[in-house]
Amino acid sequence: MDLGLDVIVWDDLLPFVLALLAAGVIAGFLAGLLGIGGGGILVPILYELFTLVNVDPSIKTHLAVGTSLAVIIPTSIRSFMAHNAKGVVDKDVLQKWGLPVFFGVLIGVALASFIDGAVLRLIYALTALIIAVKLFFISDSFSFGSKVPGPPVSTLTGGLFGIVSTLMGIGGGVLISTMMTLYSRSIHQAVATASGFGPIIAVPAVLGYIWAGWGADNLPLGSIGYVSLIGCLLVAPLSVLAAPIGVRVSHGLSKRKLEIAFGIFLSIMSARFLWSLIGDLG
Repeated sequence: MDLGLDVIVWDDLLPFVLALLAAGVIAGFLAGLLGIGGGGILVPILYELFTLVNVDPSIKTHLAVGTSLAVIIPTSIRSFMAHNAKGVVDKDVLQKWGLPVFFGVLIGVALASFIDGAVLRLIYALTALIIAVKLFFISDSFSFGSKVPGPPVSTLTGGLFGIVSTLMGIGGGVLISTMMTLYSRSIHQAVATASGFGPIIAVPAVLGYIWAGWGADNLPLGSIGYVSLIGCLLVAPLSVLAAPIGVRVSHGLSKRKLEIAFGIFLSIMSARFLWSLIGDLG
C-alpha cells in the first residue's frame, strides 16, 4: 500500500480513511476536554497511518507534525469559542503570552526545516513525559505563586512554548495549561485559556511547514510541503464537530479527574514515541 505519486491502490484506502475519521473525532473531543488542540493525539496517529501507507521515513514525522498543526486551526478555534462562551478564559494571559508565543513559533519553524524526524519524536516524548509526571505527582502540592507573571518571564516562557509546540505539532495547550496550574489557576480555566493559543501557534507553523517541505522528495499524493491535504480534509470537519462535546465533559469533571486523564493520555503518547525510537536503534 503506497500513497505516493505513482500508484494508488484504492481498495487499500478504506482502512486509512476510516482511521483518519476516527482520529478526527478523538482529536476534537480531546481538544475540548483538555484544551490541547488535538495535536497531541494526532501526531502519533498520523505517524502510524503514514507508516501504514509507506510514506518515506525521512519525511514521515515532519508530515505528521505539519498535518496535525493544520487540523489544529479550525479545531482550536471551535474549542476556544465554546470555552469562551462559558466565561472562563483568562484574556490577560492571552495578551501577555500571545506575541512571545508567536515569535517562538517562527523560531520553531526554522529549526524544524533541518531537524531530523527522530529528534522531533524525542522532543515530543520527553516533553509529554515531564508534564505527565507533574500532573500525577505535584499538581496539588506545588505552586510558583498566585499570579501569572508578566515580562520578562512571560516573554521567555511564551517563546519557549511556541518553539516546543511547533516541533511537537501541538496547539500549546499542554504546556500553557500546565504553566497556569503552577500559578494556582484551576485546571478548567487553564484548559479554557490554553485553547486560545491554538490558532496563534498553528497558523504560522503550518505556513512554515509548507515552506520547509516545499519540493521535498517522495511527498504523498495531496500534500503541500509537509502538510497532507487529504489528512486535513478528513480529520478537520469531525474534530470541529466533536470539540464542543469535549468542552461539556470537561466542565462536568472534577479537577483531579481531569488532571489524571490528562496525565494518562500524555504518558501513553510519550511511551509510544520512545518505543519507536528504541526500534530505530535496533
